[in-house]
Amino acid sequence: MAQFAVNTNRFDPYKNFKFRVKWDGRYVAGVSKVSSLKRTTEVVEFREGGDPSSARRSPGRTKYEAITLERGVTHDLEFEAWASKVWQHGAALGAEVSLADFRKDIVIELYNEAGQLVIAYNVFRCWVSEYQSLPDLDANANAVALAHIKLENEGWERDPAVVEPKEVSFSV
Repeated sequence: MAQFAVNTNRFDPYKNFKFRVKWDGRYVAGVSKVSSLKRTTEVVEFREGGDPSSARRSPGRTKYEAITLERGVTHDLEFEAWASKVWQHGAALGAEVSLADFRKDIVIELYNEAGQLVIAYNVFRCWVSEYQSLPDLDANANAVALAHIKLENEGWERDPAVVEPKEVSFSV
C-alpha cells in the first residue's frame, strides 16, 4: 500500500521544518522549535491464580509528556502573558493565578515543502509549567537569544479534518 493515498508518486516523508502553532485562534509568531508529541501508557502486570508461572500485562494510565516551544526573543508578549496567568509576581494575595483562563487548547500544524497544510494536532488543556524569558547571556557567543515555554497538557489527537492535499505540479 502506498504511504500517500493522494500523491502516490511521493515516497519522501514530510520534513519537520515547516510548521505553525496556534492558540486563541491566532498563530504565534516566530516559533522555531516544538518538542515531540509523546505519550506513555503504563503497564499493569498481574497473575492469575491458576497460572502462577507467567504474568499477564494490560494497559494502565496514559501520561502525556510536556511540550516545549522555543522562539527568538522579541517584543511580542505572548509567551510571557500566558506564563503570567499561572503565576503573577507581585499580584495581590489570592490573585497570583488566573484560574479562569490559564489553560488553553493549542494547534500544531505541519506543512509540506509547498506550504500546504498536511497534518494538524489538537493539544488539550495546556498550561505553562516553565518559562524562560532570556537564555544565558555571553559576550563571547554569537547566537540568537531564545525564550521557551514548557506546556503541560492533558492529551492530544490528530485532526481528522486535515487530509492529504493534492500536491502542486509545475510545468516548464
